[in-house]
Formats: sequence, C-alpha cells, structure tokens
Amino acid sequence: MNTVTLNNGVAMPMLGLGVYQIDDASLCEQIVRDALRAGYRLIDTAAAYGNEEAVGRAVKRSGVPRKDIFITTKVWVQDFGYEKTKRAVAASLEKLDMPYVDLVLLHQQLSDYYGSWRALQELCRQGSVRAIGVSNFYPDRLADLCENADILPAVNQIECHPFYQRAYDLDVMKKLRVAPMAWGPFAEGGHDIWNNPVLKKIAAKHGKTVAQVALRFTLQRGVIVIPKTVHKDRLIENMAVWDFELDGEDMSQIAALDTGRTEIIDHLTVHMVQFLNRHKIHE
Repeated sequence: MNTVTLNNGVAMPMLGLGVYQIDDASLCEQIVRDALRAGYRLIDTAAAYGNEEAVGRAVKRSGVPRKDIFITTKVWVQDFGYEKTKRAVAASLEKLDMPYVDLVLLHQQLSDYYGSWRALQELCRQGSVRAIGVSNFYPDRLADLCENADILPAVNQIECHPFYQRAYDLDVMKKLRVAPMAWGPFAEGGHDIWNNPVLKKIAAKHGKTVAQVALRFTLQRGVIVIPKTVHKDRLIENMAVWDFELDGEDMSQIAALDTGRTEIIDHLTVHMVQFLNRHKIHE
C-alpha cells in the first residue's frame, strides 16, 4: 500500500474503504473486517454515517493491530462550535471504542467551523487525534482557514473522479500543503461510468477493469481514494491498482472526460446550505 506523508509528518494510506451509506451494522462490520484482512489499512467513516460502532467492532475483531490501521471520522455541522465539537469527538471515540483517532475532518464548510477548528487543534495537541482536516471545503474557504489556523488542515476530502476532476482545487491544495482525498471516486455510479467507452478502452489496454482505471487515474494525480463497496470481490479488485500505470495518452484521454461540475451535490446552492445546516444526526 502506497502512503502519503501529511503536512504534520503522519503517514496516511493512499487507498482505503469508505463506509458511507452502509447503514446495516452487521454488513458494515463484515465488510470492514474483510477489507482489513485483504490488506486495507485506511477506513473512512463519519458521525453522520451512523456506523462508527460497527467500524470499531470490526477493527477490534480483525486481528490487525490498531497502530497499523488509519481511521478517519468526521464531525457533523450540528456539532460545530468549540464545546460541541469537543463533545462530538469524545462521542466518536466512545463509539469507535478507541483511545485516539488518526484523522478527524469537519464535514462541511458551514456554521461555526472556526470554533470547531480551535477544538480540533486542542485535541490534536493532546494526542486524542493524530491529524485534523476538512471535507467539502472549496478553495476560498480552505485558503481562509489556512491563513488563520495555528495547525494547518492536513487533508481536504472532496468529490473527485474522472467526470469532476477539480484541477483548480487540487492546485490550491498543493500550494497550501493540504492532501486531497476523494470521496465518490466512481462518481457514485453516475455518468454511466461502467460503460464509458474511453475508460473501457483504456481498461482493455491494461488488462484491468473500469473501476481500476478510474482509481488509478485519481491516484496518479496524487489524490487519496476511498471507494465504497459491500462486496468482497470488489474490495480485492479496488486494491489491485498498484501493478500498472496509466501513460500520458491515457491520462490525457481521461482528462478530457471532465465536465467541470458536480451531478451529486452542489454545496454552493442556498437550498443545499439550508438543508445541511438543518440536518440533524442526533437529538
């Protein structure tokens, strides 16, 4: 497994398992255990996903030492603000049944995320969190946070895939020394990705699958990926991306697929801002 060294010196795997929308606790626990047995060492969850307990159980029962596993979780908007974020991280640690978490992200660029950032900085200094970052931050908000933070965000997790490549975002993150991390690396199945002729042709050229080509493209751009699956065979397939490399022509052909816009969630609309602010994950 290739790793990236974050701006605070912590090593993070470049490929992991995302557990968004795996609502069934037993299924989530099983697929995380399968992933760890298959060699995965990065698991990405969130308070808003409702499956932190299942992830924690899977880690304990996997037989893999905790120190060898990189766990990411996220604080939801409802818990933004200094005191609320401290309580939210404590709740996540309790659900995960872990003394520390490797990376905590602020889930959206909304509400009092500055108060939350102060809390995360404190927790990072205390050692209950090894690295801190953000998710779904657009370049202007990310740059503003970096200008005002004592501890820079280590990671920004954003939508990123062959049809929404975020070239400007990635350029800004590189300059700010923030590692990019892609959610939805398969565009959540959109754009008829599995039948895309460009991806299929390149996959055939390398004796690989469309999924492997899509992941490899994003990885070669220096982006951490967390494909979600509940199927053991796809876990193995998604991991098998380190034995080939896309050449310049391949990369150029896939680059031409970029639409420059999201078809999953537009965080910049008034409706979405209101929805995310009002969405509650607990009483």
